[in-house]
Parts: sequence; structure tokens; C-alpha cells
Amino acid sequence: MMKNRLLRIGLLIYIIIMSNGVASAQEENYTAHILRLRAYGSIVYPSYSRPIRWMPDGEHYVQMEQKDNGQEEIVTYSAKDESRQVLIPAEQLMADKASGKQIEPWDISFSHDQEKVLLFTNTKKVWRYHTRGDYWVLDRQTGALHQLGKGLPESSLMFAKFSPDASKVAYVSRNNIYVEDLQTKTRRAITTDGCDTIVNGTFDWVYEEEFGCRDGFRWSGDGRHIAYWQSNTSGTGWFDIINNVDSIYPTVQHFPYPKAGTTNSAVKVGYVSAEGGATTWLPIPGDERNNYLPRMEFVPGTNQLFIQQMDRPQHSNKVWTATIGQNDLRNIFEDSDSTWVETNDEVKWLKGDKWFTWMSERDGWRHLYRVSADGRQMVCITKGDFDVIEQVGLNEKSGYAYFIASPHNATQRYLYRARLFGNGQCELVSDASQQGQHNYNMSPTCTWAVHTFSNARTVPQIEMQSFPSAKTVRALVDNSKAQQEFDQLGIQPKEFVKVRSGELMLDAWMIKPYNFDSSKKYPVIIDVYGEPASSTVQDVWSGSTWHQYLASLGYIVVSIENRGAAAPRGREWRKCIYGEVGTFASEDQARGILDLARQFPFIDTERIGITGWSGGGSQTLNCMFRYPKVFKTGIAVAFVADQRLYDTIYQERYMNTPQNNPEGYENGSPINWADGLEGNLLLIHGTGDDNVHYQNCERLVNKLIEEGKMFYQVSYPMRSHSISEGEGTTWHLRKTMENFWLKFLPAGGR
Repeated sequence: MMKNRLLRIGLLIYIIIMSNGVASAQEENYTAHILRLRAYGSIVYPSYSRPIRWMPDGEHYVQMEQKDNGQEEIVTYSAKDESRQVLIPAEQLMADKASGKQIEPWDISFSHDQEKVLLFTNTKKVWRYHTRGDYWVLDRQTGALHQLGKGLPESSLMFAKFSPDASKVAYVSRNNIYVEDLQTKTRRAITTDGCDTIVNGTFDWVYEEEFGCRDGFRWSGDGRHIAYWQSNTSGTGWFDIINNVDSIYPTVQHFPYPKAGTTNSAVKVGYVSAEGGATTWLPIPGDERNNYLPRMEFVPGTNQLFIQQMDRPQHSNKVWTATIGQNDLRNIFEDSDSTWVETNDEVKWLKGDKWFTWMSERDGWRHLYRVSADGRQMVCITKGDFDVIEQVGLNEKSGYAYFIASPHNATQRYLYRARLFGNGQCELVSDASQQGQHNYNMSPTCTWAVHTFSNARTVPQIEMQSFPSAKTVRALVDNSKAQQEFDQLGIQPKEFVKVRSGELMLDAWMIKPYNFDSSKKYPVIIDVYGEPASSTVQDVWSGSTWHQYLASLGYIVVSIENRGAAAPRGREWRKCIYGEVGTFASEDQARGILDLARQFPFIDTERIGITGWSGGGSQTLNCMFRYPKVFKTGIAVAFVADQRLYDTIYQERYMNTPQNNPEGYENGSPINWADGLEGNLLLIHGTGDDNVHYQNCERLVNKLIEEGKMFYQVSYPMRSHSISEGEGTTWHLRKTMENFWLKFLPAGGR
């Protein structure tokens, strides 16, 4: 649910503004007119650099590019001087030279020696991601192309990876793992028990959504073994989605989905010879259904596994090590919290594998540490009253770790660095005069980075920088025209302000209406998310017209960052909501908007509306039901009405189980407060939502009917959590919302 909460932005199509520039500023309604024309698009159309893949030398990067004739080729660029070299010409991507049919890669990956390339094509979505398709191997020396998995169903291969010596490729198909010898072109299934309920080498729905797990196997350092996850979904509750629109008789999508407090899949890890044979299962202690194994990697170049295990409440993350062929399973380290801990996704090894990096909140702030290989020593790499948001690079040769932080403004992001074996002092690297958010795609050697800077008023500036000086070498994209178009529109930009909830100061932004008159009072639409997985108050370029379009209609658009949101304001800020998701958020939203109205008399407290998607939809309901005197109109989209209906990993992370925290689930679920509804409420949900099930909407509707409450509802047949599928869907969705606001929350100053 909560990783998709910002997919509403993804629904908005970027549309190029008039090429002839902006009309005369004397045309009073120009801005409103343009915004109306582009209500579901973009204000301007900034350009972005194509995604790059850094080469191991840290001096070059790879891109897929399209030639004038439409054919793809793969090229490299020098970070230093942008010199270009064709690495794989279009002719080498011809699957059938006679017909001229070219492989169109969705993704590529290289063997360790760069001599062979895996080409992923003809892809299909598995839930959210394109992880299933066809794979080809290209030998760069001979130009030979070979399709993997011949005889297996089309587009059924997943996660193909070269062995360390590139003599073999392993992949998953139909829940089994295969190894294919590139010399003999023979294939062997090294697991054979995969079926609808036994999943080898990949994951069930909940591991993908909440732990980001899809690729479920790893080659050992010597290439002789493969370690993998196996999930047994039998015993897990299965959910059905009924498709009534694609045929005259309904079809049913049937998949395992463990709801809060119910039975999880049994997940274990083991290893098997690349030649096949019996799997050795690692005897990690704990019930396989009541512990999680979200991360497993080999220590680079070795046969030693490094495994992270969480207990079901996610209070602890234990690190286990095990060596292929040896009986040496050890618990070397444990990180714990009275609320929840996170997975560690950027573990790096130092000093010949004597230390590894680890992120922890154990001192009240999220910091980077180094931990000895035996787990006995843990030393701060970063220190201070601030959160490390993200680790973006590590160069052991220079002795620095690079990371994103924002000690003084939670809405912004900057690059810092600290010595790996220093005293914890941190040094600002980004240009402090560029206030906003800085993002870096750093090379493996930390000598170069693609740097992107933007803020709410500045379109993305994308450039190549050299390090350690962070000196800009050249612009990769020229967005000066887009910036000029944005500036000439004369719209009201986001204004960042502070509001109070009791003694607590909250970050917020607001957009004033076009032709704003401070002597009048205007209605407000609050855009809320409010849950621990994301944040909405960020000083970064959005590009979305929707908020600006609402402002052009005569609304003040506001977003308030309540307690518990994923803002870099320390452990207590994020985790004070443990066991009480939904209660503090709605309280902060209500107090926050009333405080904003006290600061700015032009806010009409009789016309306050609120809307949100996914977790934001849940908070919209909580606000409407709990604070009906504050919130007069609401639109809740793809919402969780009853927290027991959402999945185990997400909901229990922040709430524990319903069995252990019945009062918290009762208080936090908006369905239990439905009798408080007084205002105008619109419910929007997709019936094909595999994430937040349409069941939530139906149960809430039942409850509202029982309570005699009037409401409005629009259901989108077989649309997923994004409500984006099907011709005309996005236009219809936004038009429905616009009409509801205009009817029940009258626009304009009074």
C-alpha cells in the first residue's frame, strides 16, 4: 500500500507547454486557462537524462540509446569529457538478421569481465514490476546471440544472472531455479518442487510489497553453489479479486495475502550445487512463519552468507553468517528497538572484510556505523543530532562515506561525507546556496556523480560533478527554457510554513489561488499522507499541475507533515506513533490547519476539505470522522478502512498484531469512527486493487449505511491501486474529484 501512496503523481502525464512561449501578462486569465488545459498534466516539461549504469572503473557509464532509424544501441560515455563509444552496435542486437527484427532491451547486465551481456526483453509485469520476460546472452567478442530457456514458456524467465566466471547463467521460471551452461547450451533444474504454493528463487506478494524482495537467489563467490529463498504459501490466507469486465463470465485472480494477525508464508533459505542435488537448508532458529528473512547476500567474492532475520513484530534484526559446506551458522550481531527496526540495504565491507557498515537509530537518530565482522565492536561513522537519510557512496581508498542528510530543514536534502575511520564529524559537500533537494547517482569509485538539484520553484538541474570537490564539469540537461516557462506562468508557488499541534511544530506548505486577495477568505484543500512510509512536505520540484489547477479554481492547497511521517526529524518523531497509527496523524492535521488559519486570516475555517490516497485516504477518513467540525468535505482514495484488512509486514511493523494490540487497531481504523461523519464524503476505489483491497470500501460502505450516513462513491472496475489502467481513467478520476470539490466546497474568495 504505502510504497504506492505517491503513484497519483505517476498518473499525471507530462505535456509540453506552448512552444511559442507565454501570452501577454495582460491576459488576466491566462494562467488559469493554461492550467485548465493541462489539469492532468504538467505545468512545464523539464527534460531528464536517461538512466545511466556506471562501469566498474568508475570513469565511464553505459546508456541505451535510440538511433535515428529507431533501433537501439548500447553506448558508453566518459564522465570526464563525455567522449562516446558504441559498446554494442544495433547490428549485434538483431535476433533475426534476415527479418531485421531487433531485441529491444528493457534492461542489460554485464558479466564480471564485461565480455558477455544479458539482454532482458519482452517483459511482463509481476504485480508492480517488469520482472518476467525473455533473456538473451550476447558474446561481445564473437557477436553471437543465444536465447536462454528455450522450450520454457515465453516471457517466463526472471532474474537471470551470470556465474562469477560467466560460464553459466541462472534464472527462475515457474517458481523453479535453472542453471544453463553457455558452452554446451544445456539446462538443468536445480529445484524441482516449485508450484503454486512452493516458491523458489522469488517471493510472495507481501515480501515484494513491504520488503522490496523479488530476486530470490544469489551465486556463491566461487560459482559452484546458489543460495536461495523458498516460500511455502500453504496455510496463508488467499485473496480473490473478481474480474467482471473482461468476459461474459467472471474470472478470479487468486493469490496468497496474509492480513494482519493471520498466518504468514513459511520462508527459509538454503543453498544447492549449481550442478543440482539436494538443498542444504540453514537451521536459522525461530518459527519460519513468525520470523522474516528480508535480506541475504554473499560477502563479496566469498562463500560466506550474510543474512538478516527479523522477528515478526520487527523489533529486532539479527545478522547470521554461514559458509557454504561448513556447519558454522552464527548470530554475530543484533539491532533492536522497542518499536521497529529497518532492513539494512547498503551494507558495505571494509578492510578486507573485517568491518561492515550498518545503519541504526540506537542513539535516537539514524546514523551510519561500522561493525566488526565478529559483531563485537560498533563504532559511529556519523555523529550529531540529525538523520542520515540515505547512503549514496563509499570509497575505502579515499576513506569517505557519502550520504544524504538535512540537519536544519526536514524538507530539504544535501550531500555530506564522513571518514570511515574518523571521529564521526560530518562535512557538507553540496552547495549550501542551492537550497532544496540534491540527489546523486555516484560512481563506484566516488570520483563522479550525476547530480540533480531542484526545489519547489526550480526545475531539475542535472549535471556531471567531479569529486571530492563536487565541482560541476558540465550540464547533462539544459532546462533553462523549462525554467523560463515556469517563471512566466506567474502562478503561486508553494510557500513553506510552520504550524503548531499543541507544543509540536510541524512543517507545511500552501499554494494560494491565482489572483489571490488577502482581504478575502478562501476554502482549503489539504493533501495528506500521514503514515510512516512517506512524507509530503518536501522542497522539491513536482511538475504536477493538479495542485496548481485546484488553486486556479480558487482554493488554497495545503499539505501538513504530521508526527510519524518519514521525515528526517529523529527517531522519536517517527516512532512516537507506534501502536497508534491514525490517531496522532488526524489530531495533527486538525490542529495544524486551525493554527494555519490563526496565522493567516484569509483561510475560511467553514470551508476546509481534505483528500489523500492509500494511507492518505485512511487519514482523510479519520479526519472526517473524528474532527467533523473542522473538515467539511473529503475525498478518500484507495484507503484502508480497517487496519486488520492490510498485510502483516506493514501493519504489524507499526501496530504489532491485532491480537497483541486490539485497542490500537480499534482506535486507528476509521471504520470504527464512521458514526462521526457530518460532512460531504466521496469514496473512490479500484475493484482490482491487489494492494489495498476493494473489500475496505465495501465494508466501510456497509458501516456508513448502518449508521444512516449519506456519502458518495465511485468504483473503477478492475483498476489497481494506482487507478490508472484503461482509456480515459485518469481524466475521469480527476474530473470526478474536481466536480465534487466545486459542488460541496465552493471555490473562491469571499
